[in-house]
Order: sequence, then structure tokens, then C-alpha cells
Amino acid sequence: MHRLQSLGVCASVLLSAGCGSWTRPGKQPAPAASESFTEVLDINSVYRRLGRLTAGEPLPFVADVAFFAGEGDSTVALMGLSLENQNLAFEREGDVFVARYRVELSAQPVAGGRTVESAKDQVVKVSTFAETQRSDESILYQDGLTLQPGNWKISVQVTDHGLGKASHVEAGYHVPSFPPGSISSPRLAYQVRGRSRRSAPVAIILNPRGTLAYGMDTALAYVEGYQLPGPTAVPVRMFDSRDSLVLADTLRFAGNREVESEVVRFAPDSAALGELHILVGTPPHVDSTVAIVSFSVGWVVTNFDDMISLLRYFPDSPALDSLRKAPASERARLWKSFYHSTDPNPATPVHEELDAYFARLAIANVRFRGEGVPGWRTERGEALIRLGEPDEVYDASAQSQGRLIRWEYTQYQLVLYFVDESGFGRYRLTPSSRAEMDRVVARLSRGEG
Repeated sequence: MHRLQSLGVCASVLLSAGCGSWTRPGKQPAPAASESFTEVLDINSVYRRLGRLTAGEPLPFVADVAFFAGEGDSTVALMGLSLENQNLAFEREGDVFVARYRVELSAQPVAGGRTVESAKDQVVKVSTFAETQRSDESILYQDGLTLQPGNWKISVQVTDHGLGKASHVEAGYHVPSFPPGSISSPRLAYQVRGRSRRSAPVAIILNPRGTLAYGMDTALAYVEGYQLPGPTAVPVRMFDSRDSLVLADTLRFAGNREVESEVVRFAPDSAALGELHILVGTPPHVDSTVAIVSFSVGWVVTNFDDMISLLRYFPDSPALDSLRKAPASERARLWKSFYHSTDPNPATPVHEELDAYFARLAIANVRFRGEGVPGWRTERGEALIRLGEPDEVYDASAQSQGRLIRWEYTQYQLVLYFVDESGFGRYRLTPSSRAEMDRVVARLSRGEG
């Protein structure tokens, strides 16, 4: 018998929590250095590599599934779905902005049998327009399906009611059983609350992306044990992307209980940036999960030198200068200091200035291709990243032998001229335009507007 079990949970750190499952992460080859910038722009590529279930345009999302013992011999497949505000259509309603979306979830047994389905409508409300543009994990949807162990195909569709756009994805996975003496796989979570009975709801808030911010205080990995025969010690080991052991600990279960839980607590900056593999148990019974330690959960950068390079156009400050000179032992502390000292609004859960910076960097990288260097490293890319979009663009290339492009910024009373003197499409700022741009950038760095 298949039964749908709804697990209603909410996270105070997220704007919205819904109710609503999926496939285990596995170790994949680390990306080559040349791929690292691509992953900053397309973070779904990171999550696909880690085994998460991802959907692309028109409504991108990332999901992960966790399996826990259900009532009787059943298994609860608890799904966490991560969405970004910027991908939903918000409309103003009174003093707030509102977006509505629907999640349709189905699980079909591969061997044949009844399909389990669920469909729920969700509402997201935010108080400011800026919050509608958030590009971090601003919405968390979570639900559980109670299924019999075996092979299942899961499909999910997320629909934005505002524009009628939808994304659909499906995957096959094996639903495990949890007999007496077994334990669950470690699952990354934002909040945890243990339970004592298999029939009780699983009251944790999953971290679907598994992204951990370098320098954050504490990360959580949740594990359950089922009818363990007396006191049981279960080893925990963590390995970074270089297969170096970064943590060895032991979970101690009292035993003789229907369900009991333990939590692994650790500091993300105890590991190197990049993949973090969390293993629980002793061979041959070892379960694992994969996290990724990044500078932020919003933009995945896992190499310190790459991050310093990407910040080349960010406004100079003493904190950024210290970060550039940081020895390995000081990087976590100085990154946290830089992040907080440059955050224009510490009351919000995001760093608006860094988010806007990386958004402009991504646009420049796509728009200004063909000059022999990445788009963000071109001089037009630099101007876009430093100053934003120009108010007016005049392209005289078709009429001028010198191939001239003019950008005008009304707010700064600034006109920039880019000239392609070689005729190969490599546009450079004229010396006077370079001097004028540097002058405006210096003024902005001093906070003079």
C-alpha cells in the first residue's frame, strides 16, 4: 500500500517554505580549472555534477532527496526543492509583492503499480522590489512521499502562475529499506529536530543544494538510527576534494529505540574549498553525501585565487586588500571580515553589492565575446561591471573606418569612447576615456555617488 505523507516544515531564514522528492549524489570528477568560471555563471552545472536533480530554463531549480524510515516497512522520500526569487513573476498587491507557483510531483514504480501523485500551489510574499530580484536560495519547497522500497521514477514540474512558464525533470532512483539495526544516509540540513517513532513526520529542513558558505559558523548533517541493538558507535569521516581527511568523529546512539537521531556539526572552513564528502558507517555498510564548500551559496566559487581574480573590478577597500594578501591560515577569517564590512545591508540574508557585481560580470562575459579574452576581461566588460549598463549606446562601427562605440552615463556625466583600431573587433578605451572612467570609479569607491 502506498500512502502520501505530507511533511509541512518552514525555515525562518528563507522567504517561503512549501510542501511537496528525489536522487542520491555520487562522486563525480572535479571540474578542470578552465571550467571554474563557467560554473560561476551556470551553478546548475555544479549541482548536476554532484548528482542533484536540476532543471534549467525557463524556471531553474535544484532538488535533492533524503530517505528515512517510514511507518511499518515503508520509506519516506523527503524532497527539498530550491528556487530563486528572480525566476518567478512577482506582482504588486497592496504593500507587498506576490508570486504564485505550483509543484506537481509524481512517483511511479518501475516494476508497475499505482503512481503516487501530489500537487500543491504556493504563494511567496516579499516586502520590497529588491527582494524579488534575489538570486540566492530564497525559496525552499519541501514535501515527502511515503513509498515502498524498490525502484521508482520520480517526475516533477514547477509552474510559475504569473507567466505560465514551467520546467519539468524526471529521474530514476532506488528507495532503500530500513530494517532494525540500520542507519540513514547523512543529510545536510538547515534545521533539525529528531523524532522517536517511524510514524512521526521527519522534522528537518533540508539543504537541497548542499552548498556551504566558507567561513559560516556551523553546518549540520543529520543521521537517524533504527532499533539499534544497544549502545552503538558509528564512525564519521569527511574528505575534501583532494581526498584529505578533514574530520574524524563518532556518532553515539543509545540503542533499543524505534528511531533516534544524531547530528554532525562542523565548520565549513575546516575543509578546503570545493567538494566535501561525508561518510557515515563502517565497510561494507557506508553511506555518504556530497557537499560543496564555496564562498557563497549564491555564486559557486571554490578556489581562493579564482575569487580574488574575479573581484579585480570590485571597489577597493582595506578588507579586499587584506584578502588579496591573505595566507592560507587566515583566508576564512579575512573572507568573513571582507564579506561583512562590504555588505551594504547586513540586515538582509544576501550581499546585494556582490550579487549585483556577479550579475554584471555574467552579462559582460556573454555579451562581449570574440576579442580573444573572456568577455568580462574586455574593456567594455570592465566598464559594464564597474559602472553598470550605459544609458545610451552609439555604434558608429558601420560608418567609421576607426570603428567607434560611444557609451553615455547620464548619472555620472560621463561619455566613454571605445575604438577598434586593429579592425579585428578588439575595442579599447581611448586614453581620455580611461582617465575619466577611473575618476568616476574612484569617486564611487569613496561613496560620493
